[in-house]
Amino acid sequence: MSSPVLSAPTTLSLSDAIQRMYAAKVSSIVAIDEAGCTVGIFTERDLLRLLSTSGPAGLDTSLGETMTRSVASVPVDAFVYVALARMARTGLRHLVVVDPDSRPLGMITGSALLKVRATEALVLGDSVESARDSDEMGAIVANLPRLASGLLAEGVTARNIASVIALVLRDLTARAAELAELSMQDDGWGPAPARYAVMVLGSAGRGESLLAFDQDNALVHDGRPSDDSWFAELGRRLNATLAAAGIPLCNGKVMAGEAAWRKSLDEWRDEIARWVYSVENQTVMYCDIFFDFQPVWGDRALAEDLRKMAIETASCSGFFLRYLAQNVAGMDGSIGLFGTLVTVNGRLNLKKFGLLPLVSAARLRAIRAHLPQTGTDERFIALHAADALHPDDLRDFNEVLEILLRTMLEQQLTDIGIGIAPSPRIEPKCFDKRARTRLRWALKRLQTLKFVCGVGG
Repeated sequence: MSSPVLSAPTTLSLSDAIQRMYAAKVSSIVAIDEAGCTVGIFTERDLLRLLSTSGPAGLDTSLGETMTRSVASVPVDAFVYVALARMARTGLRHLVVVDPDSRPLGMITGSALLKVRATEALVLGDSVESARDSDEMGAIVANLPRLASGLLAEGVTARNIASVIALVLRDLTARAAELAELSMQDDGWGPAPARYAVMVLGSAGRGESLLAFDQDNALVHDGRPSDDSWFAELGRRLNATLAAAGIPLCNGKVMAGEAAWRKSLDEWRDEIARWVYSVENQTVMYCDIFFDFQPVWGDRALAEDLRKMAIETASCSGFFLRYLAQNVAGMDGSIGLFGTLVTVNGRLNLKKFGLLPLVSAARLRAIRAHLPQTGTDERFIALHAADALHPDDLRDFNEVLEILLRTMLEQQLTDIGIGIAPSPRIEPKCFDKRARTRLRWALKRLQTLKFVCGVGG
């Protein structure tokens, strides 16, 4: 995007707005309200339309009177393929890039996108937002392997491919929640009885999803106990829609349709306190999933209140942090006595013996340092910025993460190609000598990096 974006209040005269556009050498200006939120846009095309209908007299109006109020926008963390397809679908030449509160941060133009290489697989589009049912959502899910393969062929890193897949899964969850809410209104349930937020947990929350995924979602609300029936129905419809679209139900029942993962803010406060002060193995599994959540639908501020409360509660329990550290320290078994990869039936579970220790170490350090980031690499970067991680260790952490994700992704694409369901289990003999050497280095380095994170005992 180009940044900063040219913006002005709606009360600005149109002649002044045009002078500002000319001085800045841009073809558009974004109109904002008193809170700085995007409310409209005025472009060269709007100017031509105005002059053709009103003549020079039209220049005496204000920006608010002449702007286009339906503003096409994308969030700041959207990938280029979303912007590309949205502009193609709408026929627009400008997309405003906004933050979560709709404040303009930058501008995407058609000429800027022409500089970006894109294969057919890249153009997945913004069809998630307009999907009408689970069948249309299923077509998007079915295209994910093709998307990943195309990105890999373009030289995109496995970390960024995982981010793209995770973003699609988040968007699908948000769309499923929206469709569930709309269908409930049609069926007479009425609007939501209180503020709520749907959250995606686990790898999709961290932005690290590959092609072996299922549903991990939860719900927080600020309603009364009597409101639970409405939220239970929303969760049930949400989970059913995603399952019909090809995102399987969670075997561990970590879903908003389950009472254990659908609570008020006060109930979540009590539940997290129970996890933190009555630690057991099941608690660690819940923390592995829960503390990486991202809100995707509803009231984001409510979800962020939950995050702040969860981190504060967890970081205050030394016993809880020690338990998590001991759990990470005990994760081993991928490298044999003579440096060989330990396999079962020819396969190695790279999620269990590679990603899980890495992700868990980053989460532990983030909770301990009161950091809100959820992505593994984002957590390491934040730790480095706080002088809590040496630059060499940061470099190696990111290299290990890339090797693990790429190895798993390549195996999953190979398995899908021969009709095998994708999984976290890789077959080392399918990779060449260089790839196996890099994988062994990554797994060995991971053992020392765990001690860098202070989880060795």
